[in-house]
Amino acid sequence: MNKKPELLAPAGNLEKLKTAIDFGADAVYLGGNKLNLRAFADNFGNKELEAGIKYAHDRNKKVHVTLNVFPHNQDMEGLEEYLKELYELGVDAAIVADPGIIMTAREVVPNLELHLSTQANNVNYKSAIFWHKQGVKRIVLARELSMTEVISMREKIPETCDIEAFIHGSMCMAYSGRCLLSNYLTGRDSNRGACAQPCRYKYYLVEEKRPGEYYNLIEDDKGSYIMNSKDLCMIEYIPELVKAGITSFKIEGRMKSSFYVASVVKAYREAIDSYFDDPDKYKFNPKWMKYLDMVSHRQYYTGFYFNDQNKQVYESSSYIRNYDIVGVVKEYDAANNIAYVEQRNKAFEGDTVEILRAKGDMFKVKLENLKDEEGNSIESTPVAQMQYSFICKDKLSKNDLLVLKK
Repeated sequence: MNKKPELLAPAGNLEKLKTAIDFGADAVYLGGNKLNLRAFADNFGNKELEAGIKYAHDRNKKVHVTLNVFPHNQDMEGLEEYLKELYELGVDAAIVADPGIIMTAREVVPNLELHLSTQANNVNYKSAIFWHKQGVKRIVLARELSMTEVISMREKIPETCDIEAFIHGSMCMAYSGRCLLSNYLTGRDSNRGACAQPCRYKYYLVEEKRPGEYYNLIEDDKGSYIMNSKDLCMIEYIPELVKAGITSFKIEGRMKSSFYVASVVKAYREAIDSYFDDPDKYKFNPKWMKYLDMVSHRQYYTGFYFNDQNKQVYESSSYIRNYDIVGVVKEYDAANNIAYVEQRNKAFEGDTVEILRAKGDMFKVKLENLKDEEGNSIESTPVAQMQYSFICKDKLSKNDLLVLKK
């Protein structure tokens, strides 16, 4: 039987790191303050990174740090010092794409584990072997590979070389994320962490000699989003992913919310554990898809794994948003049945919310006797991150999420 894969979750900030680990991730990946492809995520300074590493390591989890930009000369300044800082802080691996960064890491921190980013678009076993010989421990496969190619890759590369593959999240319309649209239209370099996502824009056709006349690229009145990719979702194919020999199952989403991280990690954690509990009797549970449907997402599909057609979404660039997180439980007074909550979105007296927690099924509770931090009765929770309480006979736990269906 194949070894149980690592479940690798995104961590855009310290709160999301803790959420990912609490909800079942084996490891998280995050961006430090330099050289990562999410320049507009909160990212981690050294103090936050130190706290995150401690939180993870105290729970026997791992932290991978991204240094996966394609750097220009000026981006290389201070690289050696930064690599040493990461190593001394105790990061478990660096995710890299550029040969210059790889070479520098091998020189100054030879014991730091290196993972080759998907940005390096590794699509064949010869390339994987090449990078492994350069000291790369793990290959993050390009999203463009089919399941058959993934299996072949595993068979042809050394056992000492791990493979990591994306199983859930946003897909890029460009080959392995190498896109110049953002650079051209906005001056923001997508390959240096500043993508403006112009593939999500609405476009029209303009004929050169007819300026100001815009022609829709459509056959109806909904709009046209010719570069708008669907979201990857492989929750129904856990056995196939495991049998392919993938070392690490990767979830995309460092720019996504804590609610997204909690729901998606929970779904895949339960599915993976269920499979390994009894592979022969394993059966997909529809509740896992509910967790994934709750969070903001585009239409789901299986990417390139099974060579599906219709990978783009032409009708709309909008997300499907079925639920909002309205609060995080900070404390529960069992003696008086009072839940103390920090607000995330507006909720009203009498709303029925669902409780999402790390372990166990979801259940519903009603927001009754809402009060603000001073104990005054309130009809709603309109202020961002306000503290409020409500009566709840069901025992809640710290960090339970209150989720409201729209």
